Amino acid sequence: MNIKRIFKHLFTTDSQVRRAFPRSALETIEQTIKASEELHRCEIRFAVEGSLDGIPLFNGQSPRERAIAVFSQLQIWDTEHNNGLLIYLLLADRAVEIVADRGINAKIDLETWVHICQQMEKAFSQSNFEGGVISAIQAVTQHLINYFPVHGPSRNDLSNKPVVL
Repeated sequence: MNIKRIFKHLFTTDSQVRRAFPRSALETIEQTIKASEELHRCEIRFAVEGSLDGIPLFNGQSPRERAIAVFSQLQIWDTEHNNGLLIYLLLADRAVEIVADRGINAKIDLETWVHICQQMEKAFSQSNFEGGVISAIQAVTQHLINYFPVHGPSRNDLSNKPVVL
């Protein structure tokens, strides 16, 4: 049990999440996702969570484990072509995870996502939350365009609206 981490999570408030991601930032992120999805056949979701609480926190749930749980909770796996992708931020840990469905993972390796996450974390360390997310979506888009180009009209299986947990 990491006491320092527990305190960070206990003292990360909803107002800190709202300061990092005000309504205008969330709207910009939503529009960026929408624009991205017009260029490829994949579905992107962004979720930010202030902190873990209760049993997950005290059991030491990692940001990766939580991101996978959120991927499932938001039903990102439920796309027609197994082409959903989650960009997840756990604000208390300043940790970013990208979780992609098997259709995407078959084409793009984990190292690609790790690099994008590191770039986001660098932006977040400078309190550039909106810019970090926008840059990540743009980087993800470049990879998705290469492997999942648009062929005719596409349907939007998942909401583009960011999720604040």
